[in-house]
Amino acid sequence: MNWLLPEHIADALPSEAAQIERLRRALLDLFRVHGYELVLPPLLEHLDSLLTGSGQDLKLRTFKLVDQLSGRTLGVRADMTPQVARIDAHLLNRQGVTRLCYCDSVLHTLPASLAASREPIQLGAEVFGYAGLAADREVIRLMADALNAAGVPAARIDLGHVGVFRALVDAAGLDGELEGALLQLLQAKDVPRLRERCSSMDEPWRSALLALPELYGDVTTLAVAARALPALPPITTALNALRELQAALPDLPLSFDLADLRGYRYHNGVVFAAYHAAFPSAVALGGRYDGVGKSFGRERPATGFSLDLRELARLTSARGEPEGAVLAPYVADCSALAEAIAALRAQGEVVVELLPDEQGGAGPLCDRQLVDADGQWVIRAINRDG
Repeated sequence: MNWLLPEHIADALPSEAAQIERLRRALLDLFRVHGYELVLPPLLEHLDSLLTGSGQDLKLRTFKLVDQLSGRTLGVRADMTPQVARIDAHLLNRQGVTRLCYCDSVLHTLPASLAASREPIQLGAEVFGYAGLAADREVIRLMADALNAAGVPAARIDLGHVGVFRALVDAAGLDGELEGALLQLLQAKDVPRLRERCSSMDEPWRSALLALPELYGDVTTLAVAARALPALPPITTALNALRELQAALPDLPLSFDLADLRGYRYHNGVVFAAYHAAFPSAVALGGRYDGVGKSFGRERPATGFSLDLRELARLTSARGEPEGAVLAPYVADCSALAEAIAALRAQGEVVVELLPDEQGGAGPLCDRQLVDADGQWVIRAINRDG
């Protein structure tokens, strides 16, 4: 059965492929009018470039192979964000703020979930060179606008800040092994096992870590957090940043989750995730990852978001409805028929020319046909019942 594809790899058939392409064009055009420039990184890079610095968390998700030209190990990108950071830091090397966007396939060794593809189409936007919250506000707003433009508005946008957990780990003097264990338990919101692992810890760190899974909800969460957590300067800074974003984005459905630590070793500030009612997990993810360009010789503040265009296409109501087309007779030479077909295509109509002796030419696309009516080529509906 050599027609079978690997697990969690799938073709995009015409209706899905058309919807993916419509979304790609619409969202990249949206990014363009906001000043984001499109870049196209390569599918393959030297592995040490893909996994340098913030990219180390991608190590287990990255396919590896040997370059037959150089003998060096190459990686198939699992995430385009480190590549875009390399372009900003090493190739463009601009002063001030740079806004970049991208859209292309990435490849994962394992699916992110049981229903996920191992070949997502990653679309995203990044702001480099600005450390203030105004950049985070911009990308959160752009993420919400992109989902609205796709017809998949966010029902909820969770905000968090990895600085809260990091401050507790540092203040409690936890070693790397315990930090990693607590991180996994918090990500799973496994409160019983979290309580067990924290049982020997001193106060107030034990109570603070146990409080994190409960610190989610509307803006009142931040007031509860201020009372439940130690008044460490990094925690105060993090909570103030989240309050400022809430005030700056009053029309968005913001909520807060201080135990959302996805990308903890990658992000170092505000993180956010957008959810849609018809999808069980986040439809878009993002956050701040300052210093990402350091490994490429130029340390830069950065923030951005990305989403899987395949998943987005499956959520949109337009998917599965092919646009109509006009069926035209075969054109053998330059004639009035050829002119009529050219004029229709110039107007954006899809025109399918019958090949000589073609059978069943109407197919599923064509709902109209071009016919000769007293020397004039006119469009008439196809009668499929006759």
